[in-house]
Amino acid sequence: MTAITKTPDMRTRAQMTTYWVATALLVAELTLGGIWDVLRVPLVRNVVTHLGYPTYFLVLLGTWKLLGAAALVVPRLPLVKEWAYAGIFFVYSGAIVSHLTTGKDVQEVPICSIMLVLTVASWALRPAVRTLHKREHDRHISVAE
Repeated sequence: MTAITKTPDMRTRAQMTTYWVATALLVAELTLGGIWDVLRVPLVRNVVTHLGYPTYFLVLLGTWKLLGAAALVVPRLPLVKEWAYAGIFFVYSGAIVSHLTTGKDVQEVPICSIMLVLTVASWALRPAVRTLHKREHDRHISVAE
């Protein structure tokens, strides 16, 4: 009988399942929300103007959401993924702050909070091959060999 040793890169099945569920939900919301933003769907347009933002902001925000969703699903590109996670974090945390400081449409805060938690979960549980640190580690090993 041989002992199985876990390396730091190995994840449990629960961690991988949580990562993929969080990422899938995040990508789905970013995609749908991005499309709604770019199209300036009346429901979304009303919330954004109620918060005091111009409607053209929706096109910028929607484009960033769609690019962020794409960055999370494509293989490789760990640096792009890091930037995407940062941007997504700013989108949802900014939305929470906007709603709370204006006191308008505060019913959106729980949804934005859930999306923020999914963003952090996806980032924290991502496989090592999807992290920038893993790529730098591999590069240092190959240079040393």
